[in-house]
Amino acid sequence: MSSRAFFDAVDGGFVPTDWARGPWGQTISGNYVGGLLGHVVERDAAETEMQPARLTVDLFRPAALAHPVQVETTVAREGRRLKLVDATMTQSGTVVARASALFLRRGEQPAGERWTTDISMPAVPPMPDTVSDDTATLVWTYGKNGPTPSLGLGAWAYDGPKYIWTRDVMPLVGGVELTAFARAAMAGDMASSLTHFGADGLPYINADYTLTLSRLPEGPYLGLAALTHHSDAGLATGTAVVLDHVGPIGTATATALANPGFSPPRASLS
Repeated sequence: MSSRAFFDAVDGGFVPTDWARGPWGQTISGNYVGGLLGHVVERDAAETEMQPARLTVDLFRPAALAHPVQVETTVAREGRRLKLVDATMTQSGTVVARASALFLRRGEQPAGERWTTDISMPAVPPMPDTVSDDTATLVWTYGKNGPTPSLGLGAWAYDGPKYIWTRDVMPLVGGVELTAFARAAMAGDMASSLTHFGADGLPYINADYTLTLSRLPEGPYLGLAALTHHSDAGLATGTAVVLDHVGPIGTATATALANPGFSPPRASLS
């Protein structure tokens, strides 16, 4: 492996390392595709007073692990209170993914209380005493074993409530500090695995995901709690609440197609 990162920045592009391999073969995991799109959008367009409030990632086609990718951004609309940014990822001259990001200007919070669905999330897990060198992301899953976490996906192999806590242990891009937004952009893709997993494993591959954020996550932990799964004729949609150690911060929604062959490497969950 060339570095302890998912990508190396080389000659204006990004070379995926072996860490970036997804669960569907020799391709880049969708959460790292989305994370990289979010990283470049933030790099090119972020402003101090603007909140990255929504990121939609369209996964056009598998991105090969063996070739670098390039990401270009354009500002589609910019006003006093919002900025809309488009990003396109290409590989060998072919578009493999795109993203649309919405930045909104922060302001005064209305005083009234609002109703929301109550989420009972398992407690944030403690860091293990040691982390092996072959670990890219720490993952704790919860489901059929109740509050007892699993380090694999077996806890989701049933038709009941499911949760996940994650903590990244390496940067997305070599030599670049992992930001709160980039961590959230990666975690948003996990909504697909979380909501579409069942007693028969994961028979769906997502074609997109949308992350919404009322605020940026605090601390290194990110959690997701499954809210919905609806599917018919091989098509599925699922939504999860996104949380940090303080509480809920937004949602992640993924649409997917029935597809066999899920085999996750290490802790990758795309």
